[in-house]
Amino acid sequence: MPTSARNWEDLPLNTPPDGQHLDNMKAHLDLILMALEALTEISSDGILQAVHALNLEEVIADRVALWRLRQSNPKRKSSGGRKKMDVEEARSLVIIIGYLAQEHRELLRRAVGLLEQMIAQNQEPHQASLLGDYLDNFSQIYQDRLEEGEKVTTQSLTQLAFKLLVDLLFYSSHNGHRRLWLALLDYSIP
Repeated sequence: MPTSARNWEDLPLNTPPDGQHLDNMKAHLDLILMALEALTEISSDGILQAVHALNLEEVIADRVALWRLRQSNPKRKSSGGRKKMDVEEARSLVIIIGYLAQEHRELLRRAVGLLEQMIAQNQEPHQASLLGDYLDNFSQIYQDRLEEGEKVTTQSLTQLAFKLLVDLLFYSSHNGHRRLWLALLDYSIP
């Protein structure tokens, strides 16, 4: 895991993303952070602690800068915040997500293992308290923060929450931040 904002060697960028791709990256990074918040109940302070541990203060100086960066998601409800995120900020968020996912790897493993177990037993995942709490938290965060929050079906929201949970487990690996970065470069969110 890089410990400096200037250590981007393992986050390659051959060509800069265009405006639409960057918007998709912003939206996806925010969704991943929402899933992480929903599972771990991490706060802005927890994210800022990761910023300090990773020496990323030049990119994300304080709570206001973090808020503005999160508000750059074009799918957010509020019209406040900054509407632009640059590649360095995206890389910083990728590194932060990888770091936080690694810190909570055991919880992620337990949640994904429980999800697999419930599916194998043909039971509803939300019946397990850990998964039920995660789904409730994720749904609440999603509906509170995103424009389409009120319109999305419970089934599609549940599928998204569980997909993000599994993705977070992959991002908790040693090179998880690299996996996330490459995934962001490879596809765009509809």
